[in-house]
Amino acid sequence: MAYARGKYAKAISDRSGMAFPYNEMVREWNGSLVHKSEYEGKHPQIRRKHITADPIALANAKSQKFQQPIQPFINDSTADQTIADSGGGGQAVVNLTLPGDFAFRTDGSISQTSTDANPQYGSMVPDDGAAENRKRELTAEVGKITIDALAVTILAVTVVSTDDGNRYFLDGVRQATPNFLRGNTYRFDQSDSSNSGHPLRLSETSGGTHNGGSEYTTNVTTTSDYTEITVASDAPSTLYYYCSNHANMGGSINISG
Repeated sequence: MAYARGKYAKAISDRSGMAFPYNEMVREWNGSLVHKSEYEGKHPQIRRKHITADPIALANAKSQKFQQPIQPFINDSTADQTIADSGGGGQAVVNLTLPGDFAFRTDGSISQTSTDANPQYGSMVPDDGAAENRKRELTAEVGKITIDALAVTILAVTVVSTDDGNRYFLDGVRQATPNFLRGNTYRFDQSDSSNSGHPLRLSETSGGTHNGGSEYTTNVTTTSDYTEITVASDAPSTLYYYCSNHANMGGSINISG
């Protein structure tokens, strides 16, 4: 059987169905016969990807394992600190240093500290968690920004001269009544210059020492710039803040939790 040949021969395109000169036809990667003007190369997503080795992969990778501390918590006679080392074979050793006289609660609620001659080891629950948190507190100053490692709620204290005398303002609110939760830490920040000569103190009595009461000092830290309290679990339902030098400047604090 004879087929069309030469410059007058025609072929039907598998793509468009149109007739084109036979000698201008080409075959695509999928076997379709198309005119050279219709030709499309193989799409990159269809091409098989050449797989190479991962330059950062580890051969025979295994999950990292940690061994138990190689020694119990001990008393270091040269420095008051508690140290434990951990790390698997051939791996870096991680040192945990706990500052101060760190007290743990053992079975039977017997408390022994790291400085005892014969410490008893029990659970890792501190005898007074709030106290230990204060020992671990870190304050770092970067420029004029102060960063506290502990979660401390800060109340900005200013002293404003009103028609009826000087009064404390907390976060801009006159003699505000904040709500504190037991176990949390709060700081009355008196870094503003208006606080000069008006040191803030706490009391269980309204008016504090100006009304026959005494200063409340449980878990309270005072400096020239702030008064900070970690509210104890047995703190009263109401505390009062007052100026130790002048009467009628403060207000009350609601305690819950």
